[in-house]
Amino acid sequence: MSTLTTDPGTTLREGAFGNATGLVCRECGATQPLGPSYACQECFGPLEIGYAFPQVTREQIAAGPKNIWRYQPLLPVPTDITASPNMEPGFTRLLRADNLARELGIRRLWVKDDSGNPTHSFKDRVVAIALSAAREFGSTVFACPSTGNLANAVAAAGARAGIKTVVFIPHDLERPKVLTTAVYGGTLVAVKGNYDDVNRLASEIAGEEEGWAFVNVNVRPYYAEGSKTLGYEVAEQLGWRLPEQVVIPVASGSQLTKVDKGFRELVQLGLVDGSPYRIFGAQANGCAPVSAAYKQGHDVVRPVRPDTIAKSLAIGNPADGPYVLDVARRTGGAVEDVTDEEVRDGIQLLARTEGVFAETAGGVTVATLKKLVESGQLDPDAETVVFNTGDGLKTLDAVADRVGPAATIEPSYQAFTAADLV
Repeated sequence: MSTLTTDPGTTLREGAFGNATGLVCRECGATQPLGPSYACQECFGPLEIGYAFPQVTREQIAAGPKNIWRYQPLLPVPTDITASPNMEPGFTRLLRADNLARELGIRRLWVKDDSGNPTHSFKDRVVAIALSAAREFGSTVFACPSTGNLANAVAAAGARAGIKTVVFIPHDLERPKVLTTAVYGGTLVAVKGNYDDVNRLASEIAGEEEGWAFVNVNVRPYYAEGSKTLGYEVAEQLGWRLPEQVVIPVASGSQLTKVDKGFRELVQLGLVDGSPYRIFGAQANGCAPVSAAYKQGHDVVRPVRPDTIAKSLAIGNPADGPYVLDVARRTGGAVEDVTDEEVRDGIQLLARTEGVFAETAGGVTVATLKKLVESGQLDPDAETVVFNTGDGLKTLDAVADRVGPAATIEPSYQAFTAADLV
């Protein structure tokens, strides 16, 4: 079991993790004290955060800042979290997508557009929680293995917080994501291999180096809680109610499972009615181990070697894969996958109908939404939210050969009319 070794003199301050009470094994249910661990001491299963929530009202939340810290009582962070420099992510727009809804034949559709975060992806949410934990553990290096968006978020958050960052990426990552990580000035390391190779290396380093906080390895239980805020925001922005259906991209699977956890916590706290909802997962055909397991009726996810343009979802051995299956089946949803050409179609469809330019992960989700409707798996009369988790400017190559000028003309009205463009 890999743990983060804190500085010898570091003592965790009272309330360092807010209302969090301990770490709970997702397999055997065993508990252990809060600390920099991600594997159960009893069965080596994955850990998540347990809480003793206070009574929280909608009014208290609405009075908070316009970012994820409005949900501070529901997160493993201190009450004074806003006092430390951070990227202040969250509370991104929930866009009513009537044009896309009409095209797909859906009654009411929303796009939760997380491209508006500081580094233009949902990863700013999870990194903010991980950074808080790293500070409390006295870590000296803030690090991650990444398919791109997480690299951006860690590098930027570390720069703002004044902590050293070391980011590991696959050597063939999209160039825009490489540049938008390196610009923040931390240490960027390209590894010959795919994400799963990079992740294995990060796990080895985390077990050997003292003071390193790998956001999605040895502080993963804290990091993962950031995705709950997507669920909180959707419910709040809908007027404190749960959508009937959501479609969420699946990489490691953590985002989908934590949105579900967020919904269930809101019901537990009485902030929303416990109306049923269905959760659908979206994968690219070239890296669809969870979709394959779902379709085959398996509980175990067999690892694959990724081969898709959707590199931000290219995790061949997803840590939360089995839990995605659990959520999809429990809620009456499904996990589906689409081809790279359908991904490109999905990017253009969302851009053309709603003016939202999504990265390839968003293309996967929109294309999956379309496929789910056409196959009858998703109810077109139920209110649906689809998640766009990143900005298309990060994955320009995906549509570079599909779009461009309609014509190149001389600077004269005669040339314009002759081109017969409109």
